[in-house]
Amino acid sequence: MASLIPVSDPADPRLADYVRLRDVNLRKSLEAEHGLFVAEGEKVIRRAVGAGHPVRSLLMARRWTGPLADLLDGVDAPAYLADDATMEAITGFQVHRGALASLERLPLPPVDTVLGTARRVVICEDIVDHTNVGAIFRCAAALGVDAIILSPRCADPLYRRAVKVSMGAVFAIPYARMTSWHDGLGKVRAAGFSLLALTPDQSVTPLDQVPIGDRAALMLGSEGDGLSSHWLDEADERVCIPMSAEAMSNGVDSLNVTAAAAIACHTLMRRVPS
Repeated sequence: MASLIPVSDPADPRLADYVRLRDVNLRKSLEAEHGLFVAEGEKVIRRAVGAGHPVRSLLMARRWTGPLADLLDGVDAPAYLADDATMEAITGFQVHRGALASLERLPLPPVDTVLGTARRVVICEDIVDHTNVGAIFRCAAALGVDAIILSPRCADPLYRRAVKVSMGAVFAIPYARMTSWHDGLGKVRAAGFSLLALTPDQSVTPLDQVPIGDRAALMLGSEGDGLSSHWLDEADERVCIPMSAEAMSNGVDSLNVTAAAAIACHTLMRRVPS
């Protein structure tokens, strides 16, 4: 059962896990050093705990002890109770969702393990915006994609913003991170996947028309440049989402990566062989 501990001093060293949550550089260093991440809001906290992440501590407004009573009963960790002003002073923002939890990371499985039973996967190359990573995880999980593979430089799915945007979907879909960008796609192909590179180039085959086998991997590129030339060359097929001709004539020739991910995942999952 959690120990309920009132706190009022933002400099209390027991609250170090929650300091300056908006400072990306600080958080990357702190979270990597201590093997932790922070979940925000009741739903996300419950999903993280349900996924097996041990709780280090919680920080919440007293009003949340009721809605989270069952979770607190099952957690052997301190639950720090603070007013809204103290929480804002600690974290650097207004905690509208009222509750935060610091949790331990679990070891990521190897790429081979994640691919083992998958038929449809998404591969992200150098997507560095945490909001986009969280949104892609939410799209992929909601539409039934089996797994996500990240290139070495992709943003951390367990960074607070990514977890929040995903609404906890980062805990609902298996994922792994490549150890090598240059030859990382080789492991995916060796596991029997065809590599489909999504590009805004309208001269390539539309995704809903390309032949897709039993195992397929949809490749998504970075926010600005899209997929690298190296990964495009590695693909078995370059595919696109057809754009409106009228929109194209007006200079609207592409979608942002999260919108493209949603459409492409929906198309991909409609074509899973029975």
